[in-house]
Amino acid sequence: MDNLQPDRRSFLRGSVLFAAAIGVSVLPVFAQEPPQKPEPEKKEEPKDPFADGDKKDDKKLVDAEGREYRVCPQCAYNMYKQGRMWVCENCGYSYVE
Repeated sequence: MDNLQPDRRSFLRGSVLFAAAIGVSVLPVFAQEPPQKPEPEKKEEPKDPFADGDKKDDKKLVDAEGREYRVCPQCAYNMYKQGRMWVCENCGYSYVE
């Protein structure tokens, strides 16, 4: 057999040694980095824009007919009071005061 051509066994042995050398050189780079912990997501509860504690101004909005209204947080249209509920004329969004 000719010694100039590597046989299959020597070729595989060389490939394994080459792969091991690459793996060993890359391993310390990953070992130095501390594992990153995922930060827990902070869940914020939606706030009612018309809550009593969030009153910035005590001005009441009044339409042309003299009825009090609020601005709908969903569609920014007028909301009117029906009993204890505020109901949007446009999208139907409502909540109890």
